[in-house]
Amino acid sequence: MRKNDESRPAAVSTLTQPDNFEKTAFRVSAVSIIGNILLSLLKLLAGIFAHSGAMVSDAVHSASDVCSSIIVIIGIRVASKASDKTHPYGHERFECVAAVILSVILLVSGLFIGYHAAEQMISGKTNIAVPGLLALTAAVISIAAKESMYWYTRAYARKFHSDALMADAWHHRSDALSSVGALIGIAGARMGFPMLDTVASLVICIFIVKASWDIFKDAINKMVDHSCSDETEQEIASCAAKQEGVLGVDLIQTRIFGNKIYVDLEICADCKMTLEESHAIASRVHNAIEEQFIQVKHVMVHVNPSAEEKP
Repeated sequence: MRKNDESRPAAVSTLTQPDNFEKTAFRVSAVSIIGNILLSLLKLLAGIFAHSGAMVSDAVHSASDVCSSIIVIIGIRVASKASDKTHPYGHERFECVAAVILSVILLVSGLFIGYHAAEQMISGKTNIAVPGLLALTAAVISIAAKESMYWYTRAYARKFHSDALMADAWHHRSDALSSVGALIGIAGARMGFPMLDTVASLVICIFIVKASWDIFKDAINKMVDHSCSDETEQEIASCAAKQEGVLGVDLIQTRIFGNKIYVDLEICADCKMTLEESHAIASRVHNAIEEQFIQVKHVMVHVNPSAEEKP
């Protein structure tokens, strides 16, 4: 039984329109791209002129965010395409593909930073020039800017249940955390512990690798038909059981397809009902679930006969 958009409230229908989502996602990504370009240039110049390896490493991380935002735009563009003959269930999983690519970019940038820092420590090149005040200032600006970009992107990711936008939001958060590490390292180096600038780069590496793993794991779960949480399934079953004519819910199965949910239900109804009456009950269940759960894209309802009557 396919989703009937006309049965949704106007506000919900507007929220889930692909065109509206695309425009919003492109606007969010454009803000990310412009912000990351400016930040990466600021941090690179500050790292060079203030002699801070941690700030140069942080600049590389911000530059990788520009690529991630471009990937988000491409992924959402493809994922928002309507269903067609070769993809009858839609293209939502392309958002997961974009998230996986983002996780790989994060991992590579993190390992590069970690390798460079480890090489410095092993070779004994930790006695570097003390970072200047400019690097410290750039780190503070970066933390404030990237944390703001995280909350901005996260708000729209949650609104539209977008994996790609959420991955991009965490990319911003990991950059903010790496800037915190850079700030500690630079401040420590200026206080007479220059090795801390290199140690900060290793801490940055750990933050980035951890973020990449979390994004990768979440995206893979949604690509292999992972079920919803028990709580969500119970809420869906409860919604079905409340509909007129439903005597009980015999079976519920869910699977996450990209940022959407598919539901298979078996309900029981009075065996004395006609086919038309049973179909009407199934339609009520179908429409009620799709109206209450905006992530549900498709509901299949099977009606089992029962000799019992609902109390």
